This record gives sequence, structure tokens and C-alpha cells, in this order.
Amino acid sequence: MKLIEKLGLAALYQLDPELGHGIAIKALKMGLAPSQGVHSSDRLLTNIAGLDLPNPIGLAAGFDKNAEVIAPLLKTGFGFIEVGAATPIAQPGNAKPRLFRLREDRASINRFGFNNEGMQTIATRLAARPNHGVVGINLGANKSSSHRAIDYVKVLEHCGPYVDFATVNVSSPNTEKLRDLQGERALNALLAGVMETRENLARPIPIFLKIAPDLNGEEIAQIAQVAKHNRIDAIIATNTTLDRDGLQSEHAHEGGGLSGAPLFEKSTRVLAQLAHETDGAIPLIGVGGVSSAAQAMAKIQAGASAVQLYTALVYHGFSLANEIAHGLDQVLKEKNYANVADAVGTDIGAYL
Repeated sequence: MKLIEKLGLAALYQLDPELGHGIAIKALKMGLAPSQGVHSSDRLLTNIAGLDLPNPIGLAAGFDKNAEVIAPLLKTGFGFIEVGAATPIAQPGNAKPRLFRLREDRASINRFGFNNEGMQTIATRLAARPNHGVVGINLGANKSSSHRAIDYVKVLEHCGPYVDFATVNVSSPNTEKLRDLQGERALNALLAGVMETRENLARPIPIFLKIAPDLNGEEIAQIAQVAKHNRIDAIIATNTTLDRDGLQSEHAHEGGGLSGAPLFEKSTRVLAQLAHETDGAIPLIGVGGVSSAAQAMAKIQAGASAVQLYTALVYHGFSLANEIAHGLDQVLKEKNYANVADAVGTDIGAYL
């Protein structure tokens, strides 16, 4: 991290976290973020669900909720990015304050509640995105909706033509009863509708499923079977957690989803269990607590074909994606892996 980036982060720490996030978006619009380009090599080239990635380091949904800064984000070093979550109708989300920094824990807690400008505005921006780079959309449902399964279909119909993949997000803890959609019957019905809609797009795109970390072994096995049955193209493991064990920060007991360093072990164990249950049949994307090349490598060896991060940017800045890509390249070289795919799932047992 460069000195100017350290100073910028220190200044943002003096502000309300949500205000700081808004300023970070403005900085990207003004071209003030690092633009080192995307580091790639033969070792880092990744194919997941038919998508060719220059490296397996992705930006998780939640940072660029409204698809405002796709072009500058693609210059910071990410191999792919995911915008949203988008809902059919614009909604303000939950009452403020709803974002909390846990600096002692290198974590964040948010209870945003899918605040976004709605699928029409987001689709308009996606239609104007650069014609390079891999960009996905996180599909959400409105809080007030009486037919949430239909909401996912609506957003896919509207935004699908402008993205490279779409993620069915049934794992946010901040929309009441949303996680109920992870149950077998509800998830089967939801995914059946989404997959049918995907096939009707002029250009069918891969569909990913994002799951929660707060699942037991039986629930993970059930989701794996549902994902196989519906021919889901990849599973993202995991979203934020409701667990608060071991936290030290003053905001530790705020309601919402916890992300960042404390989530690493929990999310990686779910990832490994999911890798065991799917046995290579479905590509996995590991999310939760990644802030270094070593942690990215651990996710990969636990079964992930690619990884995503978000909260770590709060503490390490936008140069982090490029740093992790360079570091992962070196780790793969030292371990004599010709390509990152050769390392996928080589140490699942460490987390089972």
C-alpha cells in the first residue's frame, strides 16, 4: 500500500463508515484510486463456469451496489467484479446507522437491507459498462415483496443482457426471512424459475448461488444436492455471519452481518464441506476474511476455484487486489503449480 493510500484510509476512519464508503465511490469516479491494471500469468489464468478470468481474485457484491464505478474498479487489479444486490424496485434499506467498523477485529458489521437504486437504473449503467472485464450482478428481492422468487426473475430479465454472470443471493441476514429461501423446497422452486429465465435470455449467462456461513452439515449437503439438481454453474461460499464469537470491538454486538477477518475460518470450513459434498461437480468461489495471498491460497486449497473480497479493502485499500494477485502468483510458483486450477481442493481435509 502506497503512502497516499494509507493517508486516505486514515482520513476515512475519522468519518462515519457509510459516509466514508460514499467518498470511496466518489474517489473512484474521479480516478483517484490505484489503476495498476490486472496482474495475470499462465499460473493465474482461471476458467470458472465458462468465464475466462485473468486472475481468480474478485470483488464481492455490496461495494458497488448501484453499478456506478465498474470501469475504475476493473483497473484496480480484480479478475472479476460483482455489483448489486439489485432489487426490482429502488429501496432505501434499513435505518441508519447500519454500517460499523470493527477495527480491532479487522471486520465490519452491516445491516443495509439491500439498499439500492433499483434494477432499471442499474441496468442502464450496466448497458454502458466497458466491453472488457468480467462483471456480474447480485440478484435480490424487495423487502416489501409478497413474491420474492419472482423478484429474482425480474432482475435477471432486466439486467441479464448486460452482465457475464448473475448470483442468486438468498443468504443476506438483513432482509427478514430471506434466508428461509435456503430451505430445500423454497430453493428448488426459486432456482427452477431463475434457470428457466436464464435460458430465455438472448445470451444465456452462468447462474451462481450465494449461501450463508451459518449452516450445519445437513443443510450444506441439502444445498449441494439442490444446486446439482438445478445445474447451478457455481456456488459462492459465503455471505456474512450472525456469529459474534471472540470479537473485541465496541460495536461487536450490533445487529447485522459480520464480515472480515473473524469470518475466515468459519466460511472456509463451510467451503470445504461444500467441496466435499459437491465432489468437483460445481465450481466454488470462496469469500470471507480474505486479505492476503496466503488466505486466498487457503481458500483455493479448501476447494475454491476463485475467491472474492470486500471488507479487507477497508483496511488495506484498493491496491490489495493487485497485491494478492502478485502474491498468489508467487505462492503457486513456489509450490510448483503450473496453474491455480491444479491447487483447487488439495487440502480440503484441513477444514473438515
